[in-house]
Amino acid sequence: MKQTWRWFGPSDLVSIDDICQAGAHGVVSALHHVPSGAVWTSDEIARRHAEIATMKDGAPSGLTWDVVESLPVSESIKRQVGPWRNHIEAYKQSLRNLADSGIRIVCYNFMPVLDWTRTHLNWRLANGATCMRFDLTDFVAFDLFILNRAGAENDYPAGIVAEAKNRFAEMTDKRRAELERTVAFGLPGAVENLSLDDLRALLETYAVIDADTLRANLVAFLEEVVPVAREVGIRMCCHPDDPPFALLGLPRIMSTEDDYAFIMRAIDIPENGITLCSGSLGVRPENDLPGMLRRWGDRVHFIHLRNTKRESEGLPCSFHEAEHLDGDTNMVDLIEEILREEARRKAAGRADWNIPMRPDHGQDILDDLNRKGQPGYPAIGRLKGLAELRGVMTALSARFDLLGAQK
Repeated sequence: MKQTWRWFGPSDLVSIDDICQAGAHGVVSALHHVPSGAVWTSDEIARRHAEIATMKDGAPSGLTWDVVESLPVSESIKRQVGPWRNHIEAYKQSLRNLADSGIRIVCYNFMPVLDWTRTHLNWRLANGATCMRFDLTDFVAFDLFILNRAGAENDYPAGIVAEAKNRFAEMTDKRRAELERTVAFGLPGAVENLSLDDLRALLETYAVIDADTLRANLVAFLEEVVPVAREVGIRMCCHPDDPPFALLGLPRIMSTEDDYAFIMRAIDIPENGITLCSGSLGVRPENDLPGMLRRWGDRVHFIHLRNTKRESEGLPCSFHEAEHLDGDTNMVDLIEEILREEARRKAAGRADWNIPMRPDHGQDILDDLNRKGQPGYPAIGRLKGLAELRGVMTALSARFDLLGAQK
């Protein structure tokens, strides 16, 4: 796997110099300052390439921009309203401009309204580290008593509703405000941070959109953009829902292997692919990630390696971001299947045999605790995760010879 690192641009507290020192070989980035639905211009794309290629002292970094994460799909496209056709044309032009610059992989998601959703951005663990966490009781308390979403009580078991009522009554004003900010955090690195009124208004726009409608809109989007991606040599890959279950009455359509199978078959060409995020998919116990690699590995274009730990049964559930080798996903088994897929590709002569991966989300440890960086993206916590993953990769790679055949 090609070891990459997510970078949010010049404002990111983790610098290009830091990424070089972490030993990453490539960068995953996006033009977060460009609004959804607008064209990514060649000049803006070139500027980001140059920023990645240069260290603070002007020396070459040796790093390249390997993956776009994300080229956002606008709410208009997801709902097929307003200027959605114009937004699709802008998306196509952005793909062309990215391809002209040398980009070959574009990650996107089709989550309505919110990107990843958590109730805590710095949950304290027993060892003093902090992590991101989704506490179901806190989330229900937000939904019922802060957002005051109409009919929300019908979406949860009576026991959870009662527990959430008690939890909310015990919350300080500070915690209530923190919970509101955290749930409405919006897209990481983007300009769209949502107020409660914004969130209510957006939720209302989905009142007539169910999972089947949203899925049909995704297929319609892919029918338009994937042929362009194929023409210019870009592989597109959809990130799963995070968390992988319905929230706030919104449909979620990319949470399981079956969801991916539907989309892969609907647009059955290699450029329509998968961002395999072991953290997001791993929250659902029925998602067999090594098995998913065996069955769909030829369509996996990008990999997020992180781990989550479920804290409750059923779905939805509570969970937190675990250490990379210490969650519900067997990371050793998963990495072995990824390496096996790479070996198959290499033996077949595929140019894309070296799949880019990044250590996703990390726990805040050591100086991360005072750095106040992008939530989920600490420097040292991710470096620790990358080192652990690199060790597993190095050990397992000894099972394969240079031709990609298993020894």
